[in-house]
Amino acid sequence: GEQFIEAVNRLLFDVGVIGWDMPYMGGHEVLQALRKRQKMPRLVVYTGNPSPQVPRLVMQLGGAGFCLKREPPQRLVETISAVAEGRMVFPFMDLSQPSANPFSCLTGREQELLAALAQGNSNAQIASDLGISLNTVKFHLKNLYSKLDVTNRAQAVVCYLTSSGNAADNYQ
Repeated sequence: GEQFIEAVNRLLFDVGVIGWDMPYMGGHEVLQALRKRQKMPRLVVYTGNPSPQVPRLVMQLGGAGFCLKREPPQRLVETISAVAEGRMVFPFMDLSQPSANPFSCLTGREQELLAALAQGNSNAQIASDLGISLNTVKFHLKNLYSKLDVTNRAQAVVCYLTSSGNAADNYQ
């Protein structure tokens, strides 16, 4: 993801293909970082993540297309071609229904941070435990708060601890 952002800063292109679950900076973060730019390339997310929430998030964050890796390679080529022509390509999704499980769209790193928050760890402790910088912790927390639709760590922990169906149990 970070390398893709660097490429966008250096090169001019119309369509880009990114993953969703990438190390250091996932598709969610890439789309979020690029969404305010004037000359952003149209982006297709190509992923093996089967969560039905991912295409919804891609669309909400300004992505232009979505394709699962389990589909035939021709489907990706067709998606890229359609996006290059200015169309959007997404699987059917019922947008009238709210997102069912906010935890399903969290990256592995965000899941780790959320569990650490629930244990009462400070940002400095989290950075030390995960071997990342304090700024990286803050970056991930900002994205985590956005995905959970909360504004601070206390709200994130409450969301984590009171999630229906104990969805958060999967991330401890």
